[in-house]
Amino acid sequence: MITVGVEEEYLLLDPVTALPVALAEEVRAAAGLAPIAETGEVQSELLQAQVEVATPICSTLDEVGGHLLRLRHAVATAAASVGCRVAACGAAPLRGTLPVPVTQNPRYLSLQILAPRLVDENLINGMHVHAAVPDRETGVAVLNRIRTWLPVLVAMGANSPLWEGHDTGFASWRTVIFGRWPVSGPPPSFTGAADYDRRIEVLVAAGAVNDVRQLYWQARLSERYPTIEVRCLDVQLTAEDAVMFAGLVRALVSAALRAERAGEPLGHCPPELLRAADWHAARHGLDSTLIDPRGHSRRAGEMVAALLEHVEPDLAESGDTREVSSLVHRLLREGTPADRQRRAMATGGLPALTDLITGQEVEL
Repeated sequence: MITVGVEEEYLLLDPVTALPVALAEEVRAAAGLAPIAETGEVQSELLQAQVEVATPICSTLDEVGGHLLRLRHAVATAAASVGCRVAACGAAPLRGTLPVPVTQNPRYLSLQILAPRLVDENLINGMHVHAAVPDRETGVAVLNRIRTWLPVLVAMGANSPLWEGHDTGFASWRTVIFGRWPVSGPPPSFTGAADYDRRIEVLVAAGAVNDVRQLYWQARLSERYPTIEVRCLDVQLTAEDAVMFAGLVRALVSAALRAERAGEPLGHCPPELLRAADWHAARHGLDSTLIDPRGHSRRAGEMVAALLEHVEPDLAESGDTREVSSLVHRLLREGTPADRQRRAMATGGLPALTDLITGQEVEL
């Protein structure tokens, strides 16, 4: 059984104005005192209006869901105690006139010096899924095999349509914002771990990035854990949706391992086509078509069905078929989180949107 772990980033909002508020340290301190959040599970992020939570290593999706519900509740309770709300949205729907202060961390401060405007506008929140791999060589082989499925995940998980009070026209504006960093978007293919490491060394030596943690590819090898880290997803409105993606990512990794062991040929997808497919997925979510690795335009629902078919043996092996399939079919019926944000804004304006993204009507 492949173990998984999930990290989620949240935004801290003023409950009246829905503007970001720089209360991350206060929220972390309050959450750290609660018996339902252990030390280290609630972390600071780049900007002081954001916090991040991380689950322990999990063997089952029930464990993932239980920990996410526990951590979401802990952070929401802590936020309420200091006068703000926790928002599970991929991008801040509103921004104030003044930038949110950067967290006083040497690495974050160096990023501010490098790209001050990008840091100011980095009010975006993602969901990262770590899946265990045996070694770096195998991890690179897995990256090569899952990279073409990342645009489908981007489309399914889109949860950031609004920015500065307006609809961007994109389902995942976070994908666009994050894509402005020098090393970002879908990862390239590699010939092996040595090639992966060599190309990173060139980027660091050239000064293109400060360190390996600034490799913002949508999937990469983790430098801290024996995992690959899939980073393409917006943070999800609900813990249930996050569990669905944890199951899908684990199944994709399992399918890649199975194909690698069987010596199945690796399909070729040019980097420019994959980048375009990623942009298209961020633009439309599941409302239109998606671009497959061969360059064909296909209905979004057809691509989601192809993903489920691809990972079906691996979902069955882990006992996740029923839960993940049910959640995927619900997503297809109800739309993406971006669709839900737009419906809330259209029917109830900013108050309804704020209630939705802060979980007042769902789980937090």
